[in-house]
Amino acid sequence: MLSQQAFRAARLVADTGLHAYGWSRERTAAFLAETVGAEPEAYLAEVGRYAAWPGQALGYQLGVLEIAGARAEAERLLGARFELARFHDVVLEASLPLPRLREQVRAWAAQEAARPAPEGAH
Repeated sequence: MLSQQAFRAARLVADTGLHAYGWSRERTAAFLAETVGAEPEAYLAEVGRYAAWPGQALGYQLGVLEIAGARAEAERLLGARFELARFHDVVLEASLPLPRLREQVRAWAAQEAARPAPEGAH
């Protein structure tokens, strides 16, 4: 988990280096190799994606943060009734902007909270 978080953070720096500071693809791949590990050549395809699609790493990270926030909000609302698999279903069936996703998760959580508790639940 920590290595994936480090990789996502390094991708943000790499994307910024390419587009804001004019790093070459080779310099960007070298940065990823120095920061995350592996050989620079292993990152050239990744760097090509960032070069062709500015802000991709940032967009991905914003999605991660928004989904995590929506999950935390649903967990607070539902408490012990929160079911991760059902949350995943809501998120995975949605193909919409992040603010609308948050609204959809809120609506789902409110609907779940309004359902009668299963028999035997305390």
